[in-house]
Amino acid sequence: MKQYVIDGLRPEDYQKLKAYLDRYLKPSSISGVYWLELDQDILTPVQRRHKACQPHIFALMLEETYLSCEFLVRIENKIKCDCMAYATKEQCNRLMDQVDAILEKLDICV
Repeated sequence: MKQYVIDGLRPEDYQKLKAYLDRYLKPSSISGVYWLELDQDILTPVQRRHKACQPHIFALMLEETYLSCEFLVRIENKIKCDCMAYATKEQCNRLMDQVDAILEKLDICV
């Protein structure tokens, strides 16, 4: 799996990140996994056409010492669809920018 991983989190970093993700992102049914919705302006043409599959999401997994962000664009309501795929370069960059902004906002230095 292709991922963006932030490791070396301290216990206080984990607590700040957990509080933020609990407040602002949708949790999955798996503990520690959150859904980050992709902005409509960066969806691929296939993802735009698949309105029934929206929202398209990234999975973020928070553990005590790291945050792992998958570069796989997922959907919540199906197991598999043509609109699920590895993120485009633009989508990857947006995910990394969003995660970096959260870390900066929470004053987490890694």
